[in-house]
Amino acid sequence: MNIVCIGWGSLIWNPQDLLIEGTWHNDGPLLPLEFLRESRNKSLTLVISRVALPQPTLWIKMRTDDLKKAKESLRVREGKCYSTDIGALQKKGRYINGVVETAIKQWMDTKDIDAVIWTALPPKFNTQNGVGPTLGQALSYLRGLSAEDQKNAEEYIRNAPVQVNTLYRQAFEKEFGWSAATPDAAR
Repeated sequence: MNIVCIGWGSLIWNPQDLLIEGTWHNDGPLLPLEFLRESRNKSLTLVISRVALPQPTLWIKMRTDDLKKAKESLRVREGKCYSTDIGALQKKGRYINGVVETAIKQWMDTKDIDAVIWTALPPKFNTQNGVGPTLGQALSYLRGLSAEDQKNAEEYIRNAPVQVNTLYRQAFEKEFGWSAATPDAAR
């Protein structure tokens, strides 16, 4: 089974022990992404959200043909999140429901791919899962971070693939000068 992982954030520059091979391709599906998740290190990270605008993603081949093993590898890489926080779709699978799955399925139909996995963590802000910050709250949050935490937040935002050019990212660049670290996101 040919399995790939879709990415748009730290998986690209810091895959850790994720079972991947080859290089990231920058022609992944368009998915609604925004900096709406407060992470453990105080960064605001990119997540899929119904209120976000579609953004280009990247993809890479998994080093396993076992879907269960691929999903577990991504779950561990994401900090041992719940198994429900890892999305998966097989080309010859169940009925497709939802904007994200539809976009991924349409993209899969253009590729020689049997299955796709992705991180499906929800927005989170002020310890509330499912709730992301407004743009004003995000800017205020980043301004109020300690120097070390602000450095972590800046690193994440700068290292996010340049083609993921969300409304929040544009505001962060304008407010803090945190432009993308490299024009070539597929490293």
